[in-house]
Amino acid sequence: MKRKITLKQIARELDVSISTVSKALRNSAEISDDTKQKIQAFAKLYNYRPNNIALSLKNRRTNTIGIIIPEIVHHFFSEVIRGAELVANKRGYNVIIGLSNESFSKEVINMEMLANGSIDGFILSMSKETLQQQDYHHFNETMSQGMPVVMFDRVVSEIKCDKVIVDDFNGAKNAVEKLIENKCKSIALISTPDYVSVGKLRTQGYLEALNENNILAESKLILKIDDTVDYEVHLDALEAEIEQLFKANKKIDGVFAVNELYALTAMKVARKLGLNVPNDVQVIGFTDGVLSKHATPSLTTVSQHAQQMGEKAAQLLIDKLESEVNPADEEFHTVVIATDLVERESTK
Repeated sequence: MKRKITLKQIARELDVSISTVSKALRNSAEISDDTKQKIQAFAKLYNYRPNNIALSLKNRRTNTIGIIIPEIVHHFFSEVIRGAELVANKRGYNVIIGLSNESFSKEVINMEMLANGSIDGFILSMSKETLQQQDYHHFNETMSQGMPVVMFDRVVSEIKCDKVIVDDFNGAKNAVEKLIENKCKSIALISTPDYVSVGKLRTQGYLEALNENNILAESKLILKIDDTVDYEVHLDALEAEIEQLFKANKKIDGVFAVNELYALTAMKVARKLGLNVPNDVQVIGFTDGVLSKHATPSLTTVSQHAQQMGEKAAQLLIDKLESEVNPADEEFHTVVIATDLVERESTK
């Protein structure tokens, strides 16, 4: 009797990506005929069966929703899960958590595993690797077989589904305007590469605030951190990059960082260089996490209302699951959660 085989095992055995295997099994024109034949033959030999989403939906409901997040040790994602679980439990649903660890292949595997009769629908935030590769076939394939998806935080226009996002652009713009109002003249930005949608929007908000206040945006004041490195493990490398930014721009008197880690590290580097926060340099971060409240000085930050995002995402998904609307007539909604600026000791 031949052993059962998974998408991941086929990819490993044939030394190709999971995406290539998935596309070859769907006879995609993107894959060469030779590769398709090799993958299809191997799958047939080992009696590979794709996930049985449609059948499970016809036969039964699990009253369980799956949540896939990029990382677990992160206050923002923990709060989203809290909000989603509160709403799900009130409406008679359980929650299963999947973790992509910012990996495209793990994201695909999580979806394949959970969609195979374990859950009724997904709430998810895309991995950075998925955003970088711009390969969204696993989302579209899942939805095409009748399983609804609600995306939050990291979303793309190419995927037609319900979405819950924070107002990243205006949140960033308001933060930078606060620094300008506080007389900052040389404001640095610490951001992520533009393929991460939230980082791109927050960068645009920073630039718009400078433009509206007739301040010239200088590329030397914009630091885009290589987010393929796990800086929570290699904090010294992050500190070194930010220290170089300060040393190369002695007049920096304000910093806007697109996440809590970058902001807190900027404060640490400033103190190391003999600067006082907020008298010499004022700092604002994004994401009002636990560390922001307990830092010294405490961090002024943009609150994303993560629990509210989770609650809204769960409402949208469960409403979709319980709707009598014909799938062909479905309408998709994007809910935008407004931000608040929480002022603390890192600004004047």
